[in-house]
Formats: sequence, structure tokens, C-alpha cells
Amino acid sequence: MPCAPSRPVASPPRSSRLSIRAHPAELDAWARTAQRHGHTTTAHYVRSLLQEQAVTGQQKSELGPELRLLRLELSRIGNNLNQLAHAAHRGEAVRCGDVLDAIQATKDRTDRLLRFFPLPRRRRFLSQAEAHMAGPVLH
Repeated sequence: MPCAPSRPVASPPRSSRLSIRAHPAELDAWARTAQRHGHTTTAHYVRSLLQEQAVTGQQKSELGPELRLLRLELSRIGNNLNQLAHAAHRGEAVRCGDVLDAIQATKDRTDRLLRFFPLPRRRRFLSQAEAHMAGPVLH
């Protein structure tokens, strides 16, 4: 006896709305990311991310690998700076343009990554003189 193909079960209509304010540049970036991940709309992409988070309890993020690469890059820049400082102390002529360019590029990448994180309330750090005048900190 032939089996009739099953039809997908219709889901109830979506009657609730979730609203997010964004800059046009953010919307464009989200739309490109949604398309890159195979979603037809940004709304579908956001819905799938939220559903995945709700089901798995885990958040997939491209920030982790990006932060690891950034840390590696900062380490390399630090090594280059140390080498330049040692050469300068020996009286050698140093060319630091490439290192300064790398520092600027890394700073720019860091700024872009930091836009993903909510900014905590900034604490004012005391100078050593101010800390000494303020006295010991009791916990």
C-alpha cells in the first residue's frame, strides 16, 4: 500500500514581537552574517540563534577564536617591542614603523571586538600617590 508523503505541520502564527534598536551599519552587518550562515532573513537568523541558546544552553560565538588570535598578535608585538628596546639600549638604529603599524592595526581590531561587549561602569584607578593618601583598603 503506497504511503502518502507527510505534510509539514503548520505552526501557530507568530503574534508576539521582539524589537531591537540598532544602527543601520549593525543591521547591514547582521544581514550579511545571516546570509553567510545560510539564512534568508536576519529575523530567521536571530530566531535560530535564540532557539539554539534556549535548547543547548550554550552560546556559539566567533569572539573566542578572534580573542585568542588577538592575544597571540599582542604577544608577538610585545616581543618585537622588547627586541627594539634592547637594540635601542645597545645604541643601534631601530626602525619601528612596522611595529607601530601593527600596534595601530591591533588596536583597531580590539576596538571592533569591544563593540560586542556591554561596557561595565568604569572605575577610576588611583595613582600610587592617591592610593597612599587614601590609606589602606579594608575588605
